[in-house]
Amino acid sequence: MVDSNPKADVGVVAEQARNTVDAVYRSDSRHVLATLIRLLGDFDIAEEALHDSFNAALEQWPRDGVPANPRAWLVSTGRFKAIDTIRRRARFEPLPNNIETRLAADGADPAAWDNESVEDDRLRLIFTCCHPALSPDAQVAMTLREVCGLTTEEVARAFLSSPPTVAQRIVRAKAKIRNARIPYEIPSANDLPDRLDAVLRVVYLVFNEGYSASSGASLTRHDLSSEAIRLGCLLLELLPEPEAVGLLALMLLQESRRAARTSPSGDLVLLEDQDRSLWNREYIKEGLALVQRALSSRRFGPYTLQAAIAAVHAEASSAAATDWTQIVGLYDVLMRAEPSPVVELNRAVAVAMRDGPAAGLSLIDAILARGDLGNYHLAHAARADLCRRLGRIAEARASYERALSLTEQEPERRFLERRLAELN
Repeated sequence: MVDSNPKADVGVVAEQARNTVDAVYRSDSRHVLATLIRLLGDFDIAEEALHDSFNAALEQWPRDGVPANPRAWLVSTGRFKAIDTIRRRARFEPLPNNIETRLAADGADPAAWDNESVEDDRLRLIFTCCHPALSPDAQVAMTLREVCGLTTEEVARAFLSSPPTVAQRIVRAKAKIRNARIPYEIPSANDLPDRLDAVLRVVYLVFNEGYSASSGASLTRHDLSSEAIRLGCLLLELLPEPEAVGLLALMLLQESRRAARTSPSGDLVLLEDQDRSLWNREYIKEGLALVQRALSSRRFGPYTLQAAIAAVHAEASSAAATDWTQIVGLYDVLMRAEPSPVVELNRAVAVAMRDGPAAGLSLIDAILARGDLGNYHLAHAARADLCRRLGRIAEARASYERALSLTEQEPERRFLERRLAELN
């Protein structure tokens, strides 16, 4: 019988503990941060405490073993690390917002950090990052940085900005939250609808940038669309309001088509030409169930209506089998709920599919004649396509050229250039 090697056993235990720290960081770091922000009342101090607590875990867990409740251990350790840091700094600078008093009065008992209170902390964090006092750009940057845990460099890459610009935006947002004393809380029942709308708008903005990038070499950004879906799942888990359900349904149904939206070479493939066998059936199944859930509430809004339109596309076996009459009807309801030139444009395209290109073209021309969407490349691309179908080649060429001049995304540019070449 061969004796085991004690040093090797210790090494294995230490490696397992380090792996556990890594796994807990991936799964729970945002939970821990949200609670630390509530306890400490300051984003920067909480982030420093978060990193201190995980550094302590890397040092202590391999030696002492993984605690029974890692999340509570990290919150408690981070809180005490922050107290030490704050007291050292107090010798040289004033404490922010009476923070030592807060620390003495709030959250001293780790037993109070149960799952329900932690989930409330996550919800508080989302609403704080999307507070209407912050600019839209700051809301997006704060949500991606603090709620999703993206680095400043990742946020900058996502929105084609420089890391210093994004960092400064986040610094200003944190200062605004601190100086304006924006409360770290879940809105009251009276304020919830307006505040939830701001949160949903930020999540959908992130998704749209991933689903159809505003510029760059790729049509889609899967990292962003998947991050938005993760946020949508979190919102549904924490606050299952009908429009949160509808937004997640919309994102899942749209994302289900991602693999079919580009060719192997990265070129744009229109909906009517997509290989529907590539559509993600699990996303479609989940999205359809969520649409029905949101509609049955009778309290749905624009996101649920857009999801219902996406559901009609998802249920059609082919472009020819699409129920365009139902889609036009849904756009009519959406126009009453949230009128906008873009919704009107999408309805015009649906009318063209139902009633023919001439009917759709007259509606698009009316939109452009009002001065709406003059700099929106998709409006000119849609007009060009309808003119092409009607044989009005000179008008089609002019509209394609106008759309091309307004497009910054390479796959769309290549698509428009191909259309122009076909006309010639």
